[in-house]
Amino acid sequence: MAAYRVDDDYDYLFKVVLVGDSGVGKSNLLSRFTRNEFSLQSKSTIGVEFATRSIRVNDKIVKAQIWDTAGQERFEENEVFSSFCNCIGMVECNHAWNFVPAWMRFISFSRVDSFVVFFSRYRAITSAYYRGAVGALLVYDVTRRVTFENVQRWLKELRDHTDSSIVIMLIGNKADLRHLFAVTTDDAKAYAESENTFFMETSALESTNVEHAFTEVLTQIHHVISRKALEGGNDQTTLPKGQTINVGSRDDVSAVKKDGCCSA
Repeated sequence: MAAYRVDDDYDYLFKVVLVGDSGVGKSNLLSRFTRNEFSLQSKSTIGVEFATRSIRVNDKIVKAQIWDTAGQERFEENEVFSSFCNCIGMVECNHAWNFVPAWMRFISFSRVDSFVVFFSRYRAITSAYYRGAVGALLVYDVTRRVTFENVQRWLKELRDHTDSSIVIMLIGNKADLRHLFAVTTDDAKAYAESENTFFMETSALESTNVEHAFTEVLTQIHHVISRKALEGGNDQTTLPKGQTINVGSRDDVSAVKKDGCCSA
């Protein structure tokens, strides 16, 4: 069902985002699916990257534009930002710095308004990253329970910035390290069911379920789009070839690059 195709030959273009804590293996999942590569020496992503791959879903060619980020990972304490801004009322406060987490204190803010500009820029990057996404892989590391516990926060951010019909799959990565599991399969399944998401355990190292996970997400997106087309009285087979389905524009990519949050 899934096969490589020429990039420009496709019926639909779907934007899919990878979210989750740093170090859970998002970049290797991306490279395994799009290039069939894995790097043991891979470093944390700096900024935002994306890659594409086209597969056949039913009788249609679907091009997946998959976004991988580290931009948000540096600023996972989004709630702290909000609390900080609320506390200082956007004005100078002698004790405001006490509300800034330790990981952020390396940044020098001579004025509070500099912080506000910084926070606004972060929010703009976040919006550009999520805008137009119709699918998401929410990734945690099966050997690090904290990454699973943080899934709830990532899921909230994801749902706050995307359409309610987005297809989400919870991914327990590094399943090859079964002897080090800190999150049981049953716990993850139960959580996925409670949040109405799909679930799968993968190993980017061994290429286990990686193809299956991405293909399932793209297939489910196609089902959603087809259902919406039928409900709207349109025959999906008559939709224009090469139609883009809620994919962020080039302006979104430019916005991310402009703010210094993109790597090659």
